Amino acid sequence: MTFGIANLAARAGIFHLALTLTFNAACAQDKTYTMKMTLPTLNDPSYFYAKAYAAALEKDSGGRIRSEIYPASQLGTIPRQIEGTQFGAIQCALIPPEFFVGVDERFEVMAAPGLVDSMEHGERLAADAAVKRAMLELGANKGLHGVALFMNAPQSVIAKNAIRHLVDFKGKKIRVLASPFQTQAIERLGATPVAMTLGDVVPAIQQGAIDGAVGGIVVWTPMHFQDAAKYVTETGQPAVYAIVEVSKSWYDALPADLRKIVDDDAAMQQTAITPVAIDIVAKAREGWRDAGGELISLPPDEQAQMMQTFASVGADVSKAKPLLNEAYQIVTEAAKRTR
Repeated sequence: MTFGIANLAARAGIFHLALTLTFNAACAQDKTYTMKMTLPTLNDPSYFYAKAYAAALEKDSGGRIRSEIYPASQLGTIPRQIEGTQFGAIQCALIPPEFFVGVDERFEVMAAPGLVDSMEHGERLAADAAVKRAMLELGANKGLHGVALFMNAPQSVIAKNAIRHLVDFKGKKIRVLASPFQTQAIERLGATPVAMTLGDVVPAIQQGAIDGAVGGIVVWTPMHFQDAAKYVTETGQPAVYAIVEVSKSWYDALPADLRKIVDDDAAMQQTAITPVAIDIVAKAREGWRDAGGELISLPPDEQAQMMQTFASVGADVSKAKPLLNEAYQIVTEAAKRTR
């Protein structure tokens, strides 16, 4: 009799445990996760990537992941956006990788001049398996989970006074992204590089603190930079990339099926953004002219001279740093493979 009662109690305990686990699993399936996406730009390829990624996540997760997009640095300066993502206050950041140099200096290798010669080549480089593996794993021990990398635009220089020849760079103060790959390139042109976040560029040009800025036409046009300067010299170098980093603490707390969706949808949108980005660049160039701005190309011989000047920047910057040099070799070899 005693054995029978004990057996019934044991069965009841097992049933209760099974019921509890089933209930908890059902609750996990019903739980909604919010992904705040932050980026410093608006209406550029990064912004349209964010919109497409957010829609895919909501659809594929059955509404369990809901995204909120905060463009144009609404959640703070770029360093604050990165820190917020590392610590989980922000769940996803779409930012040029060289701004993550404080997390790991190898993030800056995509800013090396001379890597790519077209948008199509740039996207092939970003899709290369060795490059993706090297770049997306960089922040894993610093609170970041990389999910995608894509070329945002070719680089150009916006200036208050037209830069039509290489000699016009001499003596000018030019805003650059936070990377020695860019600072050394600008120095070789005889200009002074000034590292500065995007939100400070317009007032700095207007106040004369800088003469111009390195960036992409996909930023200059939609963010109305023609209010500060109307001349854009299309150097094409270096390429502007965007890396998509997810908060690792947030990602690790997701159920396994949602983690897979976060990764798979990011990779899918990396492929899908290529024709969109190319179209956005074309429309931004047209829009710049329509707004009264001027697009300038260096004379062919001076463009070739500039590329020759830039040729050894990457090797020179990275040669004394083994890990940085290893990463630089990975991307340069991939650039040759995908050219």
